[in-house]
Amino acid sequence: MSETKLVVGLGNPGREYAATRHNVGFRVIDLLAEALSTAVKKRKFGAMFAKTEFAGKRLMLLKPLEFMNRSGRAVAKAVGFYRLELSDLLVITDDMALEPGRIRIRATGSSGGHKGLADVIEKLGTEDVGRLRIGIGKCTEQDAVDFVLDRPSEQEEEMIEQATARAREAALWWVEYGIDAAMNKFN
Repeated sequence: MSETKLVVGLGNPGREYAATRHNVGFRVIDLLAEALSTAVKKRKFGAMFAKTEFAGKRLMLLKPLEFMNRSGRAVAKAVGFYRLELSDLLVITDDMALEPGRIRIRATGSSGGHKGLADVIEKLGTEDVGRLRIGIGKCTEQDAVDFVLDRPSEQEEEMIEQATARAREAALWWVEYGIDAAMNKFN
C-alpha cells in the first residue's frame, strides 16, 4: 500500500449546523465512511478523522473541528504529517455559484469567495488544491451568511441529497483514477 489520498469535507462542527447548506462537505465524508464501512470518529489534526483503504490506496477522511473559515489549519497539518503531494488532496465544499444538485470538480483555482476554501488555500500556500464543489444555490433576500447556515427547502434538500451521493461517487472515482478522470466523468 504505497499511495495515500486525503479527502476533506468542509463544514461547521456541532449538531446545530449538521443539516445546513454549509455542511454538505461533512455529509459527503459521512457517506464515504458509510460506503467504506468505517466511521469518522478519531480525533487528529484538530479534526475528526478516519483511515481506511480503497482501490489499493490508503485513504484518509477528514472533517475539521474548527469553524469553516478556519479549516485550513487541520488540512495543512494532515497534509504535512503524511507528506502528501497536493495532487493527493481533495477538498469537498458547498458552492453558492452552482444550483442545488450540481457538482463540479477542479484541480486548481481561486476560492470563489468561499471562506473555508480560502483558508485551506492560504494555509497550503497555493491554489493548486483539488476541489469538489456541491451546488447549494444562490441566496435571494437573505444575506449569504444566513443562507449558508440555514437548512435547505424540502425541494432543495432532495437535490442536495442526490448531489452528495454523486459527490461520494466522484470522490471514490478521484481516489481510484485521479482528478482528470473525475472531471471528465462528473463535470
